[in-house]
Amino acid sequence: MEIRTDLAIENRELYKEKRKEEVPGVKVELEEGDDYTVTRVNILDPMGANNMGKPMGLYITIEVPKLKNSDQELRDNISKLLAKEIKGMGYNHKQTKTLIVGLGNWNVTPDALGPKVVDRVMVTRQFFIAYNKDEDETVANVSALSPGVMGLTGIETGEIIKGIVEKTKPDLIIAIDALASRKMERVSTTIQITDTGISPGSGVGNERIGLNKDYLGVPVLAIGVPTVVDAATMINDTMEMIISSMKDKAAVGGEFYSLLEDISKEEKYQLIKEVLEPYMPNVVVTPKEIDLIIDDLSIIIANGLNMALHHGIHLEDVNRYLR
Repeated sequence: MEIRTDLAIENRELYKEKRKEEVPGVKVELEEGDDYTVTRVNILDPMGANNMGKPMGLYITIEVPKLKNSDQELRDNISKLLAKEIKGMGYNHKQTKTLIVGLGNWNVTPDALGPKVVDRVMVTRQFFIAYNKDEDETVANVSALSPGVMGLTGIETGEIIKGIVEKTKPDLIIAIDALASRKMERVSTTIQITDTGISPGSGVGNERIGLNKDYLGVPVLAIGVPTVVDAATMINDTMEMIISSMKDKAAVGGEFYSLLEDISKEEKYQLIKEVLEPYMPNVVVTPKEIDLIIDDLSIIIANGLNMALHHGIHLEDVNRYLR
């Protein structure tokens, strides 16, 4: 039985819930701010990779509970935090040529995060070619594209990107994609950054060619936001909240609710999934205001990328550019 999630922080939680110990082969750092929490999960060796079900590498998770109802100041602060974390990964040298790839289907709102980010990043490669420059004091060499999905193009996304990499020869690829979470509260409030690349479509069980250094020949950073949970996860979380509430209010019979609480999350998830299957596949769900959420998230991520990659660009500049 596998609970669907793309977040390393949730794989770690699942391991700890089951075995009541920290994951061997994994180093974890925690940083807390006024409105956010940053968790850095570093998978150090093959044992850690096996325990986590993810490749070795660094996974940075920024959790912002108020992000869905954020004001401009909070969005700006998260853009700056995102830029800081990307810079801290050590890939943004002045001569670095970066290709930004917006993964996903622009016709499906929860999957349109990548294409919308690409619409808002500052692309400059054409100027470096026109003026025959290798370096600039203000901007970096950045190109971007949204390759679509196989259902639209008939071509594997990885094949499209590999052909472009062979032609344009970037030093770094940054892939943006929508993800899946196992918890409702993390949908649209969490940003994951990793240096291990990404598998397009994995969040909805439709995994394609992996976009990583082994396949593309250059480092791949992946930035993702969970925009969906599956129906069984949503019902499971709702049941847990109901059970907890009923237990607190029950004058008698509290033992029954305590018994329900003792059933593991995985067992409840599997039971719900089995009940749903005869009536419909285990569908994924997304917030009703997802169109506004995706717009806000795309601006936050694009601003963070613009500040991280372009050395002379600051928040006031990118806000002016996006307007």
